Amino acid sequence: MTVRVLLVDDQPLVRTALSMVIAEAEGLDVVGEAGDGAEAVRLAGELAPDVVVMDIRMPGVDGIEATGRITAAGSATRVVVLTTFDDDEYVYGALRAGASGFLVKDMALDDILGAVRVVAAGDGLIAPSVTGRLIKEFAVRPRAAAAPAREVTGITEREREVLTLVGSGLSNTEMAERLCISVATAKTYVTRLLAKLGARDRVQLVIIAYEAGLVTP
Repeated sequence: MTVRVLLVDDQPLVRTALSMVIAEAEGLDVVGEAGDGAEAVRLAGELAPDVVVMDIRMPGVDGIEATGRITAAGSATRVVVLTTFDDDEYVYGALRAGASGFLVKDMALDDILGAVRVVAAGDGLIAPSVTGRLIKEFAVRPRAAAAPAREVTGITEREREVLTLVGSGLSNTEMAERLCISVATAKTYVTRLLAKLGARDRVQLVIIAYEAGLVTP
């Protein structure tokens, strides 16, 4: 099955470079390109790509707003944020907008291609080398005044334990080892949590775990 990708970046050279790399990659195909968020939203609706690789800083409609519009549409399209890690605070808003993963522009091209495949497969990109610090920074940003911790209900104690481990960045294999269960069972728990908490992927489970106070940086 071919993963259909929409590239969104206001720099034509970046789009061209990524498009050339993706065109040569097995199982990936660029179905469209956009230079700003408004065009991205339009093309996402028309082309129904599997994954949108979304830049953040763009004129007009930025990547955060575009991500929110695309994920709110209820389609199966997933968004991966492309960011300059050290200076792009907007990425925290993209998390809340429903982004399923994060890439940094200086990543190895093979890692970028791998990340697109991971997100297309229905998972969130929580690689510690890319998002660990990002998630922690997001978690400790000031809450709205007097905002209470998020209450997580309707899950079992074991599922709460798994949610805590997901929030800590553990993979299914690592959770299985920690809990003395099989990898398949760990994956089942994650799938149940996604359904019960209405989360799109592991990225949102991480956010829920932090907002509920189950994990602290």
